[in-house]
Amino acid sequence: MCHSEPSPHAATAGELAPPDRADAPAPLVQGEPVEVSEGVFVIPDNRVPIVPNVGIVVGEHAALVIDTGIGDRNGGYVLEQARRLAGGRRLFLTLTHFHPEHGFGAQAFKGAATIVYNAAQRAELHRKGAAYADMFRGLSPAVAVEGVHFVDPDVTYTGEAEVDLGGRKVLLREVGPAHTVGDQVILVDDRILFGGDLLENRMFPIAPYFPPHDTDVDADRWITVLDQLLALAPAVVVPGHGEVSDATLIRDVRDYLDHVRTETTRLRDRGTTEDEAAERISDSARSRWSTWEHPEWTSFAVRAFYNGHPAA
Repeated sequence: MCHSEPSPHAATAGELAPPDRADAPAPLVQGEPVEVSEGVFVIPDNRVPIVPNVGIVVGEHAALVIDTGIGDRNGGYVLEQARRLAGGRRLFLTLTHFHPEHGFGAQAFKGAATIVYNAAQRAELHRKGAAYADMFRGLSPAVAVEGVHFVDPDVTYTGEAEVDLGGRKVLLREVGPAHTVGDQVILVDDRILFGGDLLENRMFPIAPYFPPHDTDVDADRWITVLDQLLALAPAVVVPGHGEVSDATLIRDVRDYLDHVRTETTRLRDRGTTEDEAAERISDSARSRWSTWEHPEWTSFAVRAFYNGHPAA
């Protein structure tokens, strides 16, 4: 993992940047939490861009919130829903990763919940947070990042941490670098998995490969992580975006990434340029996974595999 490169910023002409979402609905977390298993709730993203699936896990004496949405308005709404479900129980907050739509509402929780990040996630937020706010500000006028300020966690960990909610097992596990350096999954009662943007349902996975400003996505290791998640055999899988599913979702995303890796390696070894490989593989993926949304992300994944990952 290379830490020496500049932070991402709003891209200029010729640079890779997130796709324009100017015509998308306002990225608001809204609606009632849906109980996907006893005491485990999801506020669904409703397939709105720049909105995550938000989790709320309620135990006997505490509740855990997973992701916040972007901005203080979304964070406040999630906090309101968490308090309603928790009914006076102590609150914890954790994030699947630092990206704005997942964690830039955390300021609403400061002082209201115990905030827990893994150490790599905290460092990545410090290193990249301000520049990602600039980048997201340019995606759509409806993206409310004005007034966002970053909050440090109350607790950090490395490896794994167990959160005591009472009467249920909740395990936080750092698994990055993959989609980001500080990726984290949350496993509830050994059967419910919150995977963040390691997983998308009927959407092409987001590979945040934005050279020269952020090339930390480790696409090869991402596949390894998905193999590890498959071995857990979760009964319920909550992706970062898209509908709640089961372990077949992990297999679907893994198969897609493996296809992109195989085709990218084949074309690169034949001398195909990066641009041509990105175009050809994007076209074939769009045809093969024709029901998936946001095919523009395949080009980013091809470029990440084509260039490999910087040495540690």
